[in-house]
Amino acid sequence: MAKSKVNLRTSLMTGVSYMIPFVTAGGILIALSFAIGGYEGFKETGSLAEYLFNIGGTAFGLMVPVLAGFIAFAIADRPGIAPGMVAGMLASTIGAGFLGGIIGGLLAGYLALWIKNWPVPKALAKLMPVLIIPLLCSGIVGLLMVIVIGTPIKSLMDGLSAWLRGLSTGSYVILGIVLGLMMAFDMGGPVNKVAYTFGLAMISENILEPHAAIMAAGMTPPLGLALATLLAPHKYSKREIEAGKAAWIMGASFITEGAIPFAAADPLRVIPSIMIGSATAGALSMLFKCTLRAPHGGIFVIPMIGNFGLYLLALAAGTVVTALLVNFLKQTIADNKDTTESSKGVAF
Repeated sequence: MAKSKVNLRTSLMTGVSYMIPFVTAGGILIALSFAIGGYEGFKETGSLAEYLFNIGGTAFGLMVPVLAGFIAFAIADRPGIAPGMVAGMLASTIGAGFLGGIIGGLLAGYLALWIKNWPVPKALAKLMPVLIIPLLCSGIVGLLMVIVIGTPIKSLMDGLSAWLRGLSTGSYVILGIVLGLMMAFDMGGPVNKVAYTFGLAMISENILEPHAAIMAAGMTPPLGLALATLLAPHKYSKREIEAGKAAWIMGASFITEGAIPFAAADPLRVIPSIMIGSATAGALSMLFKCTLRAPHGGIFVIPMIGNFGLYLLALAAGTVVTALLVNFLKQTIADNKDTTESSKGVAF
């Protein structure tokens, strides 16, 4: 049993290690796009802001497939890469986010490992890793992702949207808590997107408080984890500490995905911590009646934030709560070496 747990963690850490460069490069490029052109500058055709935004978006688009592909690689070695990446791309397509990518990567990896151990005639052995395993695994896992995972997710998202509209007439603080929890839960995934879309709908109706809470709650996870790596560096790998430096920029730019490398590596400790921190920021933003007219932008839309001083207080509170809670839950790691292992024990 212990060996199984170690293998699962190693697989997740391998996927995270390969994913981090895509998250940091994509996030910083998008932040630069906002810095150059403002929160709507990327819409100007042919501008540098548009180019940087699109390049950053491309890097982000590869994030979940790379995560899933290298989780599968760590389990089944090279035969797992193709089905893992297919599963990750489908997770992005159906809106399952990084959590769907983790599920798809694990499914692809263990299925590929099982097929890899089939006894086959010698004539077929050379075809197994390059044809038979990728073909069978991609088809089977792909169908599971689309049918078994995709359909329930769509139904859940529709139900969440309707529920949020019912909450909007109730307590503002409760709504802020709910929106905060949703924004942090999957950091850019389907639940996060439902909350964000709800905020945009409220702006169109000239109700400006919910989206302010949404942006505060979306900025809090990367900012909180960046602060956590500063407060307790002995609880993070060197790669996570480097990701924490980039997370400052992504958090300030309202790019919640900057928290994903931490959450993917240690979901049971990180996700509850960032949810509580984001709920704190969202609740305080609503309590202070902060407003926001812009759909995105983080620090680049400061002039469009109402009650800005109190908004900063809400954001700071959520950030500190996140950092303190995650550091309380996390254990000191044996060392700070960044080690990524495949099933063959390759480290780099």
